[in-house]
Amino acid sequence: MTDTDDIPTAAAALRRGGVVAWPTEAVFGLGCDPSNRVAVARLFALKQRPPTQGMLLVGGEFAQIVPYIDPATPREALERALASWPGPQTWVFPRAPGVPEWIAGDHPGIALRVTAHPTAAALCAAFGGALVSTSANRHGEAPARCAEAVRLAFGYDIDALVDGALGGLERPTPIRDAISGALLRR
Repeated sequence: MTDTDDIPTAAAALRRGGVVAWPTEAVFGLGCDPSNRVAVARLFALKQRPPTQGMLLVGGEFAQIVPYIDPATPREALERALASWPGPQTWVFPRAPGVPEWIAGDHPGIALRVTAHPTAAALCAAFGGALVSTSANRHGEAPARCAEAVRLAFGYDIDALVDGALGGLERPTPIRDAISGALLRR
């Protein structure tokens, strides 16, 4: 059996700059505070993932991700995304000025999702904002689908682990371009 943490404990770890794992729509996610450059760098190191790839952000409500969207984004793009949220759809938007490169990597846009997963949404609410969210696995390996698999992959190198049921998807959420609607990841 794997020892796990509750949402308030995980949110406190995030506020201290920690890296936390939690269940999402299809796999366990691994994330941190997107405004904390050291935490984001640590997350990339844990995953052994190149920082040029960037990370997506997940929020529990639209207001948590609005600051990352370029204010000049066409209304149609916002409406397209809002029609699918909260839900298991990630959209790539033009990023707002000031969004740090340590989140977006080499990409001009920013990948965002408003989750309907109760645990993920509750963690965002307890933290008070959007979180970096990536699959809980080393780069190139299969994503963790249970808390035990997260511990096998990362041991106690993460600061908190919230256990819970996955959201029922077989694969990570599809990613679409918010401007064109084009599918970027199935």
